[in-house]
Amino acid sequence: MPAQHILEVHHLKKSVGQGEQALSILTGVDLLVKPGQTIALIGESGSGKSTLLAILAGLDDASSGEVILLGEPLNRLDEEGRARLRARHVGFVFQSFMLIPTLNALENVELPALLRGESSETSRAHSRAMLEQLGLGKRLHHLPAQLSGGEQQRVALARAFSGSPGILFADEPTGNLDRQTGERIADLLFSLNRERGTTLILVTHDAGLAARCDRRLRLQDGTLREVP
Repeated sequence: MPAQHILEVHHLKKSVGQGEQALSILTGVDLLVKPGQTIALIGESGSGKSTLLAILAGLDDASSGEVILLGEPLNRLDEEGRARLRARHVGFVFQSFMLIPTLNALENVELPALLRGESSETSRAHSRAMLEQLGLGKRLHHLPAQLSGGEQQRVALARAFSGSPGILFADEPTGNLDRQTGERIADLLFSLNRERGTTLILVTHDAGLAARCDRRLRLQDGTLREVP
């Protein structure tokens, strides 16, 4: 039977510093996410949204509480175990694209698959198909510097979805793009979500992007509140 929740968060807290200098960022976050849901994390700058996203993805540690991602309690996994979980089941899209400048579009997309141990023939075929689906069939061999911002973000999307992740974390995926290009990227993001059933959790300041999600959660004073 499929798991009811792809992500569970229980009593999550995060603080930095020690003693009187300690700063509480997350004071008690609870969250249940069903497979295939789209969720927007919204809130003021500095409220801790990116910190929360990093903890949910296993890229950072909480001070206390529990995160269960795809049935795996992250606090019980060492870094190698977390890395294996991310490589097999988790995708990432960042505001800054995070492409390797010396690799062309096709090489950037296929690199995670090669690191997962897929054959070069299989990974190249899947990567090529993903880029063609996103309208980059004629840009396969271009370096990131030869691509526009929107094209670079499409490469990042292709890389994120190339392994058919169960969950995708996106941190301001349209933040570095002009409005028209950002809307196109958002269309692609939600289209891929619908086609593949991938759960999407994104941090955004874009009200229009947030409105397209199934749920909107505001991070304020260290806790999450559902927004109608």
